[in-house]
Amino acid sequence: MSAELTASTSTPIERDARLVNAKDHHHVAPGDIAIGVILGRTSEFFDFFVYAIASVLVFPSLIFPYVDALTGTIYSFALFALAFIARPIGTFIFMAIDRNLGRGVKLTVALFLLGGSTMAIAFLPGYAQIGTSAAVLLGFFRVCQGLALGGAWDGLPSLLSLNAPERRRGWYAMIPQLGAPLGLLVANGLFAFFMTTLSPADFLDWGWRYPFFVAFAINVVALFARLRIVATPEFQRLFESRELQPAPVGETLSTEGRTVILGAFAPLASFAMFHIVSVFPLSWVVLFNQDAPQGFMAIEMVGCVVGFFAILASGKIADRIGRRTLLGVSAALISAFAGFGPQLLEQGRTGQTIYILVGFLLLGLGFGQSSGAINSGFSPLRRYTGAAITSDLAWLIGAGFAPLAALLLASHFGLLSVGAYLLSGAVATLAALGISKELAKRSV
Repeated sequence: MSAELTASTSTPIERDARLVNAKDHHHVAPGDIAIGVILGRTSEFFDFFVYAIASVLVFPSLIFPYVDALTGTIYSFALFALAFIARPIGTFIFMAIDRNLGRGVKLTVALFLLGGSTMAIAFLPGYAQIGTSAAVLLGFFRVCQGLALGGAWDGLPSLLSLNAPERRRGWYAMIPQLGAPLGLLVANGLFAFFMTTLSPADFLDWGWRYPFFVAFAINVVALFARLRIVATPEFQRLFESRELQPAPVGETLSTEGRTVILGAFAPLASFAMFHIVSVFPLSWVVLFNQDAPQGFMAIEMVGCVVGFFAILASGKIADRIGRRTLLGVSAALISAFAGFGPQLLEQGRTGQTIYILVGFLLLGLGFGQSSGAINSGFSPLRRYTGAAITSDLAWLIGAGFAPLAALLLASHFGLLSVGAYLLSGAVATLAALGISKELAKRSV
């Protein structure tokens, strides 16, 4: 890519970031990349968790007051899944923008779309004001979130892995995953604060809207942090050498489809676990235990801290025993947890606390390495696009429908059925890891 083309396809923010780098003689150190990655992923997860929490605490009353609370929450979780369906479409659209207009343009549009659609939900009228149009608008904004998240793929995790020392690849692979517990921690904290300080009427009227406003501000900060890395000469060098160049989605699927499929199924245990311990239990506690949500959200915040340190530990462990081995072990542990974990939600605060703490511990160990075990199998020409597609499909298959499926199963067949659902994800992970290992042996 020539200097003229780079300049012509840059946003003003990206050009400002490039000037900052030039002034500071900036070099892309792994630590600098890690900060951009963590900020970016935290902002994305915060946007999604704000919506997920509102799907339990707000939307059933605001958008679906004409049905009972359980049905309203099921409807909300159905809309929740729309973003995961839209995400691969967003990747297809924004990869074309990346190729034709540049990564700075793509990221700017995607993150403003993500923050803007999230903030737009804050102005959403309820069913009492506009009837069923409220649900239509909410679904539209949710689709926009999914499209934007597909476009928010910046290649920084790939850049981080390319800059990682050979014996610390597991450590650097877990860094992008730290955004998940951080995003959930902040989202839970905001909702718990407003629910505690406001009356129920004020919270449902206007208090729940503030976390959606915060999302836009966080996205702006994350955008500049990411563009500051994308604008560096080292990133441009990797882009020009095709290490981080977007390839056509169709071409990537046709030539590396097997790697994409295995990469999507390999982390399924941790991705299914992701919403089974973060989103579903809040709905169960509110609907069936009829507990005050603030107390359970406080437990989840402690779980986020446990998950954060478990992700950190996954990096150390993976560098000792290998990422693939750690994924397999964590899938086996999740299988065991599936047999007794969900039933703990019916055992009061003590059972709920054990469920959350053990669940986040197992989630962190598996989720911390979920992005690196298979993605390394992509050729350099298609690593950037292949990793994005793999991530989209993994979230769609593993996590997109998890809250909806878990609530439907639990409400009809009991919590044991949620364990069976979780077990299916663990089995898929073990199968994908086994197949990929066998294919690697044949290749050798």
